[in-house]
Amino acid sequence: MHWKTALPMYNVSPRLTQGYETLLAELIEQVGVHATLEQPGTLIDFWRQPDLLVSQTCGHPYVTQLRGQVQLLATPAYDFPGCDHCDYSSVIVTRTGSGIAGLAQARGRVAAINDAHSNSGMNALRHAVAPFSNGAEFFRDVKWSGSHAASLALVAAGVADIAAIDCVTYGYIALEYPERLRDISVLDYSATAPGLPFIAGGQVPLVLVERLRQALLWPGARLRTAMDALRIESFDYLDDAAYDCINVMAAVPARTMVTGPSATASPVVT
Repeated sequence: MHWKTALPMYNVSPRLTQGYETLLAELIEQVGVHATLEQPGTLIDFWRQPDLLVSQTCGHPYVTQLRGQVQLLATPAYDFPGCDHCDYSSVIVTRTGSGIAGLAQARGRVAAINDAHSNSGMNALRHAVAPFSNGAEFFRDVKWSGSHAASLALVAAGVADIAAIDCVTYGYIALEYPERLRDISVLDYSATAPGLPFIAGGQVPLVLVERLRQALLWPGARLRTAMDALRIESFDYLDDAAYDCINVMAAVPARTMVTGPSATASPVVT
């Protein structure tokens, strides 16, 4: 089979996009297999393709849509505030001067959320405000932004008041585009959860899955250099059960925020 690969989750800048492409190339070289770098369309469909070799997904779609269809390889440990080895959190942000000094004060405000299937942007924020919701809708409205960068832009522009941003994405933006955080204040950090796992497609033979996993756990010099450039300290294998906590976080009152048709869709801001 001719395999396909892509690492689409943290392409915050052209430099980082190139960095993840380099990491993939070095991984494939170390394992000694042929694969084509793809530009995914709809991610959930890409991750389900029978010829997928390696990609990276979010924990929320993994536990809700991909279990049994993909295979966990290893989870990266990033060197950013909010990360704890292979666990990560969301940076809960507001606009500087918004008057929001704590999560309880965000009641009745507008949230920016990147995607309804995002653990860091949706699930972690819902979990964070649940203790203050009293079973009622917490936010007045939700702007569905399409990306964490877009959520930050909506908060900075005053279109939204609060957002939860993957701490790795936030760290990358602080490095690549610090001016985008000029009007942003950090309110809190969410509960942690296992980070975004590297996965193999469901049809990848187990012997090849193990070779890929071992290459990530014990990287050669060139793969190690590619990891360093992306602030990846190491990889560790987290099994399927490790991601169950994401479903636990999701088990909060259903009306903690406005969702579905009542929420306002916003264009993606790059």
